[in-house]
Amino acid sequence: MTQGMTTTAAIGDSEFDRDTAVTLREPGVYDAELSAGWTIITAVNGGYLLALLGRALGEALPHPHPFTISAHYLTASQPGPAVIRTEVVRAGRGLSTGQASLFQLDEEGREVERIRAVASYGDLDALADDVRTTATPPAIPPVEQCFGPDDSPAPIPGSSAITDRLWLKLDPATLGWALGAPSGKGEMRAWFGLADGRDHDPLSLLLAVDALPPTAFELGLKGWVPTIELTTHVRCRPAPGPLRVAITTRNLAGGFLEEDAEVWDSADRLVAQSRQLARAPRG
Repeated sequence: MTQGMTTTAAIGDSEFDRDTAVTLREPGVYDAELSAGWTIITAVNGGYLLALLGRALGEALPHPHPFTISAHYLTASQPGPAVIRTEVVRAGRGLSTGQASLFQLDEEGREVERIRAVASYGDLDALADDVRTTATPPAIPPVEQCFGPDDSPAPIPGSSAITDRLWLKLDPATLGWALGAPSGKGEMRAWFGLADGRDHDPLSLLLAVDALPPTAFELGLKGWVPTIELTTHVRCRPAPGPLRVAITTRNLAGGFLEEDAEVWDSADRLVAQSRQLARAPRG
């Protein structure tokens, strides 16, 4: 990797791969273990959960890569055992569509649905090279001019177990919240990678769109920002190296906000886009 990262873990050998592993129980049904290492406060991170569902759907569908996946987060997931039930809705020549739901047992032993997702899968490696875009990569300073959790003399507000598994270098222009002076702009930008140096693939892009501190922090709000719905489009397989992630919020109303994310790879290609609706913290 370039820009301050060193590749150590290969795809398939990293903590991310182990913690998103699924085990086939019976056709279409997979067992999983939600790791406490990907929690924010007490809840499991939504991007990690999306990657877990994405892996199960990749096992169930005839095509290998998520093109688009939309997930509704029904109840907060907790670390521990889970079961994912999948269904193949349609298997076409170029695209296949399926749905997946993740369940956990509550304190009384009743099964509770945590997330429900619908996705279309295809083969990113078979896509044409034609690109026509007006999108441009986010203007983020070089890595050495950006800051991560380890650069702060005190714990960054809102940090959690997930930060130990990520390599994050935040744009100083979006770090006012950590210094007690939020900008009010609803923007967050960062260099992004996995802490063990694993290169990115389509599944890790599902994590990347929801792994930065919430834009609500730069709006002067503090606390958990739970995802209600998250839709992600994977546009191409990312090149080796760190990603650049830019997230913006333009409208907070009625206690809810949207976050639009763009993910760019080291070859200056837009590799993923997402939009989510989230509940704003009350702080």
